[in-house]
Amino acid sequence: MKTFNWGILGLGKIAHTFAEDLLQAQDAKLYAVASRTKDKADTFAHKFNAEKAFGNYDELINDPKVDVIYIATPHAFHFEIAMQCLKAKKHILCEKPMCLNAKQTLELIEEAKSQNCFLMEGIWTRFIPATIMLLDLLKSNRIGKLISVEADFGFVSEFDSSSRLFNKSLGGGSLLDIGIYPVFLSLLCCGIPTEIKAMARKTSTDVDSFCSMLLGFSKGEKAILKSSFECETPTEAIIYGSKGSIKLHSRFHHSECIEIFDENLDSVEKIQLPYKGNGYIHEIEEVNSCIGNSKTESDLLPLDFSLQLAKVLDRIKTDIDLTY
Repeated sequence: MKTFNWGILGLGKIAHTFAEDLLQAQDAKLYAVASRTKDKADTFAHKFNAEKAFGNYDELINDPKVDVIYIATPHAFHFEIAMQCLKAKKHILCEKPMCLNAKQTLELIEEAKSQNCFLMEGIWTRFIPATIMLLDLLKSNRIGKLISVEADFGFVSEFDSSSRLFNKSLGGGSLLDIGIYPVFLSLLCCGIPTEIKAMARKTSTDVDSFCSMLLGFSKGEKAILKSSFECETPTEAIIYGSKGSIKLHSRFHHSECIEIFDENLDSVEKIQLPYKGNGYIHEIEEVNSCIGNSKTESDLLPLDFSLQLAKVLDRIKTDIDLTY
């Protein structure tokens, strides 16, 4: 398999973590980085030994040597930048959420297909060993009939109206930033919900600082989910079945430990499942493998899943009166 030249657009905190893993991933080279300021791009490129540093996004997108682009900008800019990348016939890994709504997500998917380009949402959780093991356990009926999924994600963040977490123009709010992980897990385990109820508490910037969600599914399963910038929560996930339960230890979205309990809540097995690097290597190698095999989407995280996830998030936003 060839080595793919990666470009990174947007050089914030997550881009640094991602770049560390990109340097360790198979069949990948950090070729170019871009920020809106050249100094920031130069500093980042020097730190991670990137060949090119650009002070604007256009130059990276139009560089013919760039094979695949990781979009790490705030949510609100994903759609516009990803569309520009696709029109330049670049393969894309776009940090979650792919877009602010399902309409944008569908437009990106259609453009990717028309350009015959690879597109995937950057939900790294899907590719870590713990998630793979969880799905294997559910498939093998280890805990019997699935009854419910409970998952939370919360931390304290001091309010700052200009920060990406609270700024509405940047796609702020707990739902899109961290609530997407519990919602994602419930869809992964239970499928598409048939019923959704949600409540939230809003900030003065009119985004949610706390969101609680109850989802119902076609076979009777329920999901109890929450996200918060107001308080620390265990950030665990427990999947309950008729013959026991499975716990994804904190933080569940990149857990390295799964614990299995019997129907009496007695622990019967604890499995350590370390991931490589910071955890992003697994999704990077999935992207490389797909592109190397001429796939335009991942079998593990197909585009229709991202579209359904976006639709569910839209329904939750409607319930909590959150618009962008």
